[in-house]
Amino acid sequence: MPTLGEIFRRYGPAYRARFGHALSTSQLQAMQAIEACRTEALGGHVYTCWSCQFTRYSYHSCRNRHCPTCQQDATTAWLDKQHALLLPVPYFLVTFTLPSELRAIARTHPQTIYPLLFRTSAAALQQLAQDPRFLGGQIGMLGVLQTSPREMRYHPHVHYLVRRLPWRQMVNAG
Repeated sequence: MPTLGEIFRRYGPAYRARFGHALSTSQLQAMQAIEACRTEALGGHVYTCWSCQFTRYSYHSCRNRHCPTCQQDATTAWLDKQHALLLPVPYFLVTFTLPSELRAIARTHPQTIYPLLFRTSAAALQQLAQDPRFLGGQIGMLGVLQTSPREMRYHPHVHYLVRRLPWRQMVNAG
């Protein structure tokens, strides 16, 4: 299976030539960093075994936070740390996805669309939770905006971790 760096090195220049005008500066920088990651473009070290004369090249990594090669260990360590912080309470995950018809607008006006996505999705979730047909109570939630999954296609959506508040908290929260 090819790595993201290999895909970017093979198809990145043509992709940027065709769609570069629609990419943000940070997206272009991330693409270019991932393309150069662990290649001669970033330099590296040469290791030679004095006994057998075997030589190995070790190229430097880009250390870009979006690079799956560089950040896999850091991501795993971060997830382990976050897992240790979880409270032993029941919760569920809800995801709201921006309709594909609005993605072009969101890409060019993220400062307007992203807050709207948060506000409308949170309001809808709270309204559903208060309806006795669904939950009939108040919820606590934490939302995180994600603009692209690991495949790096533009796909804005909000993930909510939701917990129904106990009755006593519902009374005191109002």
